[in-house]
Amino acid sequence: MLKLIVGNRNYSSWSLRAGLYLRESGLDYEEIRVPLFTGNWRDELLKYSPAGRVPVLLDGGNAVWDSLAIFETLAERGGIGWPTDPVQRSRARSLACEMHAGFMALRDELPLNLRARTSLPLDTLSSACRAQIDRIEAILEQELGRSGGPWLFGPLSIADIMYAPVVLRFATYGLSTGPASEQFLRQVQSLSSFQQWLELARAEPETLEFIDQRLPAEQSPLTLG
Repeated sequence: MLKLIVGNRNYSSWSLRAGLYLRESGLDYEEIRVPLFTGNWRDELLKYSPAGRVPVLLDGGNAVWDSLAIFETLAERGGIGWPTDPVQRSRARSLACEMHAGFMALRDELPLNLRARTSLPLDTLSSACRAQIDRIEAILEQELGRSGGPWLFGPLSIADIMYAPVVLRFATYGLSTGPASEQFLRQVQSLSSFQQWLELARAEPETLEFIDQRLPAEQSPLTLG
């Protein structure tokens, strides 16, 4: 059986991507959670991958430790893939790679925190982060406009999996975004795979102060939803 090594479901955006991918692909697998920044987590991850990062896919004696590599590997076995049209496929790959390698200011200033809800004024964010939010909104508006939905290229693809955690951040921090982001957010939240993941995230005991500090002091991420 396939095994997927993930981090904290509440905080790890890359784990969320992999979890959504395997669930939506209908693949049979076992999920192993290694809470990040807790105990001997680094040593524990090194048991599964020399990169020491999540997610990691274990397929028999083979380890695949990059998210896009995991998706490409499993797409060859019938998992969610890319659009069938070659022009759409090249654009979807470009967008996925842009997310894979970019948006660093947004990741730093708006870390994933699924069980929290707050309202963070846009003017408290750096100009780089605001520009990246605008870029994501432009991507969603363009692709949903072309495809007509429900996803960026019509059917659910790897590109949608890559962008899901970022749009969930917009909900966490109460950011005022456009209709394309709202439409995409509703699609992600409607997935039963996401609802299952969210339920598990809410039940996790760990809190990470360096992420939770983005919330107002009087709020506790464990009681928010």
